[in-house]
Amino acid sequence: MNFDYNTSRKQLVLPEYGRNIQKMVDYIKTVEDRKERNRLANAIIAIMGNLNPHLRDINDFKHKLWDHLAIISNFELDIEYPYEIPKPEMFQQSPRRVEYGTHEIVYRHYGKAIELMIDEICEMPDNEEREKLVNVIANHMKKSYLTWNRDTVSDDVVLKDLKRLSKNRINVENIKLNEVREIMSRKRNKRNMRKK
Repeated sequence: MNFDYNTSRKQLVLPEYGRNIQKMVDYIKTVEDRKERNRLANAIIAIMGNLNPHLRDINDFKHKLWDHLAIISNFELDIEYPYEIPKPEMFQQSPRRVEYGTHEIVYRHYGKAIELMIDEICEMPDNEEREKLVNVIANHMKKSYLTWNRDTVSDDVVLKDLKRLSKNRINVENIKLNEVREIMSRKRNKRNMRKK
């Protein structure tokens, strides 16, 4: 008895559409009547749209489906495309290299965003709004610290780090940080709400 395993079959070009779509596209390539090929291609596009309804959220999703049809057919399908047919070379190019930032993050457990926010707050006038924002950021720093160090988090360490990140431009004497158990219970409550 001979079994037909997927590992012994032709590899799928776009696996998200499945083997049946691949077989349909392969069949269309054998149909000689161009009008019939066009009709079948439109039917396959409708099926592909139903298989991947999330594509409807993408701008011009029909265009994307037609591009996928061209890719699945290995650009060999002779039909009337309603859009410009993509060229195979477009998919053979290597993506351009993404440059990484060259800036150093002083405390990785707080992240670069916290550093940028602290710089912004330091430029603000000294008023009640600034004081509230400093408190929010300080408590967020404590929460971030807890993510990496679950045992203990000293308020003094967080406040010292805030002072260093602000280059002594923020007065940390009046900052009230939340208790560790309060932060942890909030985290637990959020996790429990996500599970529901």
